[in-house]
Amino acid sequence: MSVAPVVSEETGALGANRFGYQKFALGSFSFERDEYFAHIAWSHGTHTMDVGDFLRALMRDVAWGFFYGYVHFDSVFGTCNHYGTVDVFAGTYNSNYKRAGVDELQNHPTDRVGATFVAMIEDWTNEGFDPFAAPMETGSPYGPNRGSNLEAVRRARSTATRCVGLDGDAPLRTDGSGYPVNRAFADVDQSEPEVHAEPGFEDRVHAFNLFAYLSRSDVTWNPSFTSVVKHSFMCPTTEEHILPIVHGNDRVEWFFQLSDEIHWDISTRDTAEPRSRVIMKPGDMAAMPADCRHQGFAPKRAMLLVWENGSPKIVDEISSGQAPVNPVDF
Repeated sequence: MSVAPVVSEETGALGANRFGYQKFALGSFSFERDEYFAHIAWSHGTHTMDVGDFLRALMRDVAWGFFYGYVHFDSVFGTCNHYGTVDVFAGTYNSNYKRAGVDELQNHPTDRVGATFVAMIEDWTNEGFDPFAAPMETGSPYGPNRGSNLEAVRRARSTATRCVGLDGDAPLRTDGSGYPVNRAFADVDQSEPEVHAEPGFEDRVHAFNLFAYLSRSDVTWNPSFTSVVKHSFMCPTTEEHILPIVHGNDRVEWFFQLSDEIHWDISTRDTAEPRSRVIMKPGDMAAMPADCRHQGFAPKRAMLLVWENGSPKIVDEISSGQAPVNPVDF
């Protein structure tokens, strides 16, 4: 007689497999890992990913709160944020899976997907492996279950209440607060600008060295908010190796290359047909249209400034034609 597995209502955990890792269920999707791979199954299909690639993508999906629009783990599996609910899909945006009729898309409350994905990243990440770090800065994701790295996967943003560097900004200041300069940015000037404020405005006028600030980042492909003016978000980040996800836009993103270079593969958002290849060098600016998907490749650790429109209305305005898909028409 077979006994149905007990499923955790909160996380979808099904119990550990022979490698010591928990199995998970989310709707008709099931997730299991072994020593090398993550295995995804649904009612009429299966898919396998390198577990290191899966964990790096999963980490960003969790940390970003499912981000803007689509987070493609690869050409088959991913999520789409509807800001309250999340689509979990396999093959939905892959023409071969669609043609074969084995694609699947399910919509769940954000909290439900979040609880499962958080439990998964915590259980499947071994001691010594940091899915936020560049490959040369962390250990191996492979092998049977061996401990955990909760400090890495539970990173929380340092939330500022004032501009970076002003009194009361956040625990993480421009001095790094214990964060060392990254090995790739050893040549970055750490001096701060001089500010000569009018009397009475000393606590209201400030400037800081953004390059020095970013040189101390201990994560890759994880934007920080350094300026928020209404719905205009300036989100600089440091990039090394490969963006672990393919991002499908639901709004325009502006990219300004601050240092080194990043190579971008850009495709149509819904069909993945190639659109362009962009190589950005210091001083270059590019806009990713609202109907594209993109993935970046950084040969050396690079600094990138991402300018986001955080308006809660922008997605509906674009889909209804009130706002443009392309920010500039030539």
